Amino acid sequence: MKKYHSLLPALLALIPGGAALACASCGCSLNSDWSVQGLSASGGWSADLRYDYLNQNQLRTGTRTISATAAAAAINTQTSGPAEVEQFTKNHYLTATLDYSDGHSWGVSLTLPAIDRAHSTLGSGSDGVKFDPANGAYASSASGLGDIRMLGRYFGFSEQRNVGVQFGLKLPTGRKNQVSSSGSAQPVDPGLQLGTGTTDLIVGAFYFDNLSADWDYFSQAGFQTALNSSTMAGGSYKPGSSINLNLGLRYQGFEGIVPTVQINARDAKTDSGTAADSFSTGGRLVYLTPGIIVPIGEKVSAYANLQLPIYQEVHGIQLAPKYIASLGARILF
Repeated sequence: MKKYHSLLPALLALIPGGAALACASCGCSLNSDWSVQGLSASGGWSADLRYDYLNQNQLRTGTRTISATAAAAAINTQTSGPAEVEQFTKNHYLTATLDYSDGHSWGVSLTLPAIDRAHSTLGSGSDGVKFDPANGAYASSASGLGDIRMLGRYFGFSEQRNVGVQFGLKLPTGRKNQVSSSGSAQPVDPGLQLGTGTTDLIVGAFYFDNLSADWDYFSQAGFQTALNSSTMAGGSYKPGSSINLNLGLRYQGFEGIVPTVQINARDAKTDSGTAADSFSTGGRLVYLTPGIIVPIGEKVSAYANLQLPIYQEVHGIQLAPKYIASLGARILF
C-alpha cells in the first residue's frame, strides 16, 4: 500500500448515491466507498460526507435529445395517450456514511441520504410550452431522509485482500406519499418520491491492484433488485433492477493531490406495477468521471468529481442531466 492509502477516500461505488432512483437518466453511480478501492491499509472507523448536485433538465428519447414540442406530440405506449412533458428535476443530495473494518477480512457500512428535490412537469396533453394544470401540469418540492443502505463486505479471499464481495439491503425509510405543491393536487410519480417503499437486495464484487509504482486501478460490479412491491397512490410499484459496472485509474506521482478518472456504467430495467411508469423508466448510461483527491492532514481528505455523460440511452422520454457534480470529505477516527 502506498503512503496515502490510509488517507484517501474512494470515489466509486456499487450503489447509486442518495435515493435509489428508478429512472435510468439520473445516473447516480458515484459514491464514497473507499473500502473497495484498496485505499485503506488498516481497519477502524471512518465517516464520509458528500454533496451531489444533479439537474435533470434535458429531454431525451432513445440516444438523442428531443424538444418539448416534439415530446408533446409523442404517444405513451403504456396509456396509448399523449406522452408526459417534464420540464426539470433538480436534486441536491447530502449523503453521510459511517464505516467500520477489522482491517483483515470484513467490514460494514451505514449510509443515510438527505434529499432536496424540486420538479416541474407540463403533464400529458400539453403543447410543450404552456403550464396548464387542466392537462396535468404541476410542480413539487420535497426534502427529507431517503432510503437508508446497510452493506457488509468480505475481502479475506487472498493475502493481498484486493478482491472481495459486498452484500446488503436498501431499506424503505424515505417518504413515498408526496403530492404536488402547485397546479392540480395529485400524487407525485413514484420515481420522484424520496423513497421507493421497497426493500432492495444489494450484491456485488470488487477488485483492485497496482499497475506501476504510481498507477493503481480498481473495478467493481454490482446488482440491486427490489424484494417486494410497495403500495403508492394509484396502486403497486416496484423499481426496476439495476446493474452498475465501474472502472477507474489513480495517479499517485504528485505530492499532495491524486488525479483520478473513472468510467461509470449503469443499466436499469423498467419499473413495474399499476402505479409505475413503464413507458419512461429504465435505460443505459455511461459516464466519464474525472476527479481529484486532496489529503488534508493525516486523518482528513477532500475530494471532487464531475460525471460527464458519454452515452445515454433511455426508454420512452426522460429528463437527463448534462453533468453531475460531487464534493466530499473523508475522516478517519
